Amino acid sequence: MKAVKVRIYPSIEQQSHLVQAFGCARWVWNQSLATMSQTYKETGKGLSTFIMKKQIPVWKVEHEWLKECYSQCLQSSVLNLSQAFINFFDGRTQYPTFKKP
Repeated sequence: MKAVKVRIYPSIEQQSHLVQAFGCARWVWNQSLATMSQTYKETGKGLSTFIMKKQIPVWKVEHEWLKECYSQCLQSSVLNLSQAFINFFDGRTQYPTFKKP
């Protein structure tokens, strides 16, 4: 097996776009985790990935800065959270935590 290491050197503009995309994905993760946890405490049932994905456009209306990020980044954050819950309920890991900057 062979591996290739590649180092990239993004420009200042690209760096700022990457920081913004990571921040938006982190915010969606934290918001989704809070929503899912709160819903489970209130109703005893969780929310599906599909329901959380439908929440993203609502958040984009409320927070204009989310529109500057690609929607695929935000959707993958919700998918990753869903997988984290699956791993938690299967006993492979701990409860998902909030992300810090």
